[in-house]
Amino acid sequence: MIKLLKLILLTSFLSTAWAAEDNSIIIDVRTTDEWQAGHLQFAKHLPLDRVEAEITELVADKNTKVYLYCRSGNRSGKAKAILDSLGYSTAINAGGITQASQLLNQEIVQ
Repeated sequence: MIKLLKLILLTSFLSTAWAAEDNSIIIDVRTTDEWQAGHLQFAKHLPLDRVEAEITELVADKNTKVYLYCRSGNRSGKAKAILDSLGYSTAINAGGITQASQLLNQEIVQ
């Protein structure tokens, strides 16, 4: 039990440290139903069909590192293309939720 608690605390610390490491942001571009079924712990939700119209409200600085993910990497690739066309310099397609979870060391939560 103590080992589990230590692991939980360490995971929480590492996740918080990652989020504070730089000014990057993680964006889930899936549907609301998909988001509610589970998403990355520190992710923000912005469905693909709203990315172009609402990204500047979520990420004003176009030099902010933006990680995008979806179910498989297809929609996040489309979102990256939108951000690129809007002048965002470091938009990254993190792929599907499982791949993004591993890449960013972020837990999937509900």
